[in-house]
Amino acid sequence: MKFIDEYRDPARARALLDRIRQVARRDWTIMEICGGQTHSIMRNGIDQLLPPNVRLVHGPGCPVCVTPLETIERALAIAAMPGTILASFGDMLRVPGNSKDLFMARSEGADVRVVFSPLEALQIARDNLEKEVVFLAVGFETTAPANAMAVRQAAREGLTNFSELVSQVMVPPAMRAILSSPGNRVQGFLAAGHVCAIMGYEEYEPVAEQFGVPIVPAGFEPVDLLDAILKTVELLEAGRSGVVNAYGRVVSREGNPQARRVMQEVFEVADRPWRGIGVIPASGLVLRREYERFDAEKRFDVGHIAPRESPLCRSGEVLQGHLKPSDCPAFARECTPQTPLGATMVSSEGACAAYYRYHRKS
Repeated sequence: MKFIDEYRDPARARALLDRIRQVARRDWTIMEICGGQTHSIMRNGIDQLLPPNVRLVHGPGCPVCVTPLETIERALAIAAMPGTILASFGDMLRVPGNSKDLFMARSEGADVRVVFSPLEALQIARDNLEKEVVFLAVGFETTAPANAMAVRQAAREGLTNFSELVSQVMVPPAMRAILSSPGNRVQGFLAAGHVCAIMGYEEYEPVAEQFGVPIVPAGFEPVDLLDAILKTVELLEAGRSGVVNAYGRVVSREGNPQARRVMQEVFEVADRPWRGIGVIPASGLVLRREYERFDAEKRFDVGHIAPRESPLCRSGEVLQGHLKPSDCPAFARECTPQTPLGATMVSSEGACAAYYRYHRKS
């Protein structure tokens, strides 16, 4: 299949691995920022094939994993209210709150529905005008344009029973927070290709310049990832920073201008809490004042809910690259996909779930 088979070619992968071994003379720590990349790395054994002096750590690029616990609890509170329908992507239903998740809420009678697009939630609102329909709008810049479009369309139609519980976050501020951390050991980044397809890579250039690190937008297939790792190692060995695009068939410097425009029309930048990490300044998106009537947090007055994390869960350290999932004392013991303590164990893009599924011990 064009654009798939050639990026899974074992011969090309072996050649790239050989080149990485030749180029890498010093010890380097590289963070892949995307949970989808993490799972591809684990599934294809890339982490085990790299030379020991090239170390991969896993960043906060799983949108489900960084959605704060208070958002889950607010969603649960809204779902329990009479006359409401909560629509969500399927990954969010297993994310643990303090005492239950949205699957459990549905089993108790809440009307919680899985959708594949916010526009599906909008249609549910059209079909159920007598009920309040809330879409759990989470994610990075990849989901923000569609979530913004749903709000804009609801406004155009005068649809008053639709709202969004927004927990949108952005990648560059998270990179800055990681690089500014006293315990940081990340020396280069693989940027998420799908985020860069929307936003382009120009917004990473100031980050690379400020912190003197290489940032390489990467795809998700084995050859994509190995090529991006090679480019990152080459830059590190040469003592160079900057952005080098390794996903040119999808990513451009300017990204998708139309998608960026609709995001900017509906959302504005604000501080945002990240699960396990805390508040990162100017890292989130919230609805602009002209659209705040679609803000479910305000409509249902749930902004005061502020629960506490499990003291056993160390997912915040995992998301910052300070800890491998298997180094957490609760990993595969108190915390499993069946009894998760944090979202990184249940999300299809979570690092802990990847380690559990692919039997990684280190």
